[in-house]
Amino acid sequence: MNVLNDLLKSFVTQCQKILGDNLVGIYLHGSAAMGCYNEKKSDIDLLIVVNEIIPNDIKHRFMDMVVELNTYAPPKGIELSIVKREVCNPFVYPTPFELHFSIAHLEWYKTDPLDYIDKMNGIDKDLAAHFTIIYHRGKCLYGKDIKNVFGTVGKENYFDSICSDIEDAETEIMNNPT
Repeated sequence: MNVLNDLLKSFVTQCQKILGDNLVGIYLHGSAAMGCYNEKKSDIDLLIVVNEIIPNDIKHRFMDMVVELNTYAPPKGIELSIVKREVCNPFVYPTPFELHFSIAHLEWYKTDPLDYIDKMNGIDKDLAAHFTIIYHRGKCLYGKDIKNVFGTVGKENYFDSICSDIEDAETEIMNNPT
């Protein structure tokens, strides 16, 4: 039994039920898509694309599902963002997102889910790097083909995304060497 594949299948099935016709696609990126996934050190990186804004009651159902499935994930957990299709092609930078989750935010959601859902949206420069990986190495788990959903990310945006991500690396390396 492959825990990762079972988890991804369950995730896809639950997303289809919760998001319905609003769901455009579910895309795997990061180490699991590139063949270097390590259960002890990797997280599971997902990007979900929707057509329209997700109402808060649906976000709540979605997040409850993610938190439940995260209990079966590897120690680094699930990391995901939900974006609207209109920001994928042509690519919008910095990229707006509808919802984000990582284990870094797990306690916030568990403690105050309404606050989390209300505030966990905005823009994220890091999505330029995720879109680039999806475009070149990602895997479509469900929905429309990658090349039909995502446009290319310009080099300037990609490099700015990487630079923003490592901006605090010199001080953060002592706390988080990976």
